[in-house]
Amino acid sequence: MLCRLCDGWLRSLPALRLRAPGSPPPAWSSARPRAPGSPPAWSRARLPALPVWAAASVSAASPGGWYESLSASAPVRAAEEVLLGAQEATGLPWWGSILLSTVALRGAVTLPLAAYQHYILAKVENLQPEIKDIAKRLNQEVAVCARQFGWSKRVARLTYLKNMRRLVSELYVRDNCHPFKATVLVWVQLPMWIFISVALRKLSMGTTHSDGISVQDQLAAGGTLWFPDLTAVDSTWILPVSLGVVNLLIVEIFALQKIGTSRFQMYVTNLVRAVSVLMIPVAAAVPSALVLYWLCSSLMGLSQNLLLRSPGFRQLCRIPPSKSDSETPYRDLSAAFCSKFLSRKR
Repeated sequence: MLCRLCDGWLRSLPALRLRAPGSPPPAWSSARPRAPGSPPAWSRARLPALPVWAAASVSAASPGGWYESLSASAPVRAAEEVLLGAQEATGLPWWGSILLSTVALRGAVTLPLAAYQHYILAKVENLQPEIKDIAKRLNQEVAVCARQFGWSKRVARLTYLKNMRRLVSELYVRDNCHPFKATVLVWVQLPMWIFISVALRKLSMGTTHSDGISVQDQLAAGGTLWFPDLTAVDSTWILPVSLGVVNLLIVEIFALQKIGTSRFQMYVTNLVRAVSVLMIPVAAAVPSALVLYWLCSSLMGLSQNLLLRSPGFRQLCRIPPSKSDSETPYRDLSAAFCSKFLSRKR
């Protein structure tokens, strides 16, 4: 059926109507006596301006700064209520409550959005042969028109791009799979991560009470194993290093499934690798409650990535089969991982 639609479009290409696109001294230096009750002269002096980075830091830390506005916003208050409600409903210690809340939120919110993302990307991938065929035929039609009307190479190129963009957009509308829809996961997951992180930091600062007891005191006694105090930093660096390792695993798994990556994609991948490494010292300087949440969220992201490679789960989510799918995804991933990292050591 797609071929018939494509042939219909291509037969109508000749009728597309291809067109060419057309300084004074300081006040305190005066020797005049100061009137009684007036402020000292030196307090009226004009101080030098702060550097941009210093002004930004002062603004953020001030009561009216951006961080104070963010921490007092409705989404952060809602995240606090979710965390407190989960802890009261389950009766678990805070480390268990943070773990359970993270799993529940990632499973209920981000997993369906990730499945939808893979659904859109699979449909876009399946359109690529049809897009290539249309591009080939459109290129021929533009070449004929260029010779007939005497277009320059620049005009012919712009005409080709304009019409190709329109035809591809019609394909996306026909199959309801515009690639921008695949970014909905980022627009939901990133704000949720920020709001919960800020809420946990506020709870660790002791600004909230539950049942008459400071939540900070509850968090101080709500840890386990080597991090019994969730309001303190992890002096062993086990949580921060684990966070960095899991994030790097996610990046490498994503990089292994890409074949023939462009230079821009390589730059982006290396940037994300660097951010994953820089998160280690950052995580070592914040309360363990935040690092525990970040680690649980990253572990859920890793599990989610692996789960969406399963042919059975993809079929359950009605993700269309595509050329890049594999019947043995985990075996292929293991072989690619060994080939990329272990073979270099031999």
